[in-house]
Amino acid sequence: MPTNWLYRSKSMKKTISLVCLIVCTLIWGTTFIAQDTGMDNIGPFTFNSARFFVGFLAVAPFVLLFEKKKVYEQIKVKRNKFYKLIIPVGIFLFLATTLQQVSLLYTDVANSAFFTIFYVLMVPIIVCFLFSERLHWSIWPSVLACVIGGFFLSDIGNATIRFGDSLVLIGALFWALHIIYIGKIIDQFDLPFFIALIQNLIVATLSFILVLLFEEINFSKIKLETIEILYAGVLSGGAAFALQIFGQRNISAAPAAIVMSLEGAIAAIAAWIILNQILGLYHIIGCTLILFGVLFSQLLPIYESKTKNI
Repeated sequence: MPTNWLYRSKSMKKTISLVCLIVCTLIWGTTFIAQDTGMDNIGPFTFNSARFFVGFLAVAPFVLLFEKKKVYEQIKVKRNKFYKLIIPVGIFLFLATTLQQVSLLYTDVANSAFFTIFYVLMVPIIVCFLFSERLHWSIWPSVLACVIGGFFLSDIGNATIRFGDSLVLIGALFWALHIIYIGKIIDQFDLPFFIALIQNLIVATLSFILVLLFEEINFSKIKLETIEILYAGVLSGGAAFALQIFGQRNISAAPAAIVMSLEGAIAAIAAWIILNQILGLYHIIGCTLILFGVLFSQLLPIYESKTKNI
């Protein structure tokens, strides 16, 4: 009886984490639209800085309400460890989002979403070969299904790799590192809101430095993008990144990356609905393959675990 209760408890926690990751990808997938249209009047660095500053403000009340005491208690004991993890988390997120944001000036939403998906391949390779983590065998066919699905979602009739696509592909490496380090920091510090808060602050600050160097601050133009900045800031920078951290509490980096690859399918569907971009047979096949990869990676380990207990 105690063993059965423990299994159910772990299963419930994992289910909650899975729901968090799925909601996270729903937000991220539609955020591509806000990221794209949000640069009609301002530059990518201005958009990123404003977006993540809004995300910082959105998360701050939750830190004060739920984690104020925990922050002091946990970081006091392992302050240096926290700094060693949160700084890379923030820098990786800054590099990933900056490259992705700039890429949207040179490629479309569907292609940007596809090349971003390559983090789903990079995460298991990095954790397996650099961090020597053991992975369930279902990860590899699931990754393959997601990458092939992402290929179908892209413009497969155009074999030319555009400059923007190259930027996103480089950014995918930093997305992979961000996912891996989120897994490491949440394993050490149970402070999802505070982690989200600090990474937002790091990205907003570094992006603002780029604004001062390469762009012009024009508040009247920034005001024209208020809706896009609020959507990408509150929902993506605030809610979605916090949900990612909650999700990775009970799901390790490689399977979490597979779940988050749904972002590409959602982005393609959102681009079809909102931006009137074409959603043809290849795109439908791509969405189906990604969904298969996500379900296979999540359900097969559960099935094998249950059959062993019979």
